[in-house]
Amino acid sequence: MIACDKHDYIEVACLYRLKVVLKLKTGDKIIGTAQDTVLNDKRDECIQLKKDNQVPEAIALSRISTMHAVTQNPHFDCVEFD
Repeated sequence: MIACDKHDYIEVACLYRLKVVLKLKTGDKIIGTAQDTVLNDKRDECIQLKKDNQVPEAIALSRISTMHAVTQNPHFDCVEFD
C-alpha cells in the first residue's frame, strides 16, 4: 500500500494518459502510457501501462520505486514511492 498523496500522482498519470517510466524496486524500468488503476488476481492495486500497441500490463503499486513523467505536465516530474 502506498500513501494517499503518492496515490494521487498515479491517478493524475492515468487521468491525463501520461507516458511514464516506472523504476521498480528490483531496478527494472518499464516505459508506457498510464491507462487506469486495477486490482490483479491477488487483489493488489496496480497501474495499467500500455507499451506501444500492446495489451496494457498491470504493475503492482507496491513494486514501484519511482515514477518519472516523460510527457511534460504541470503536476509532477518525478515521484519517489520508497
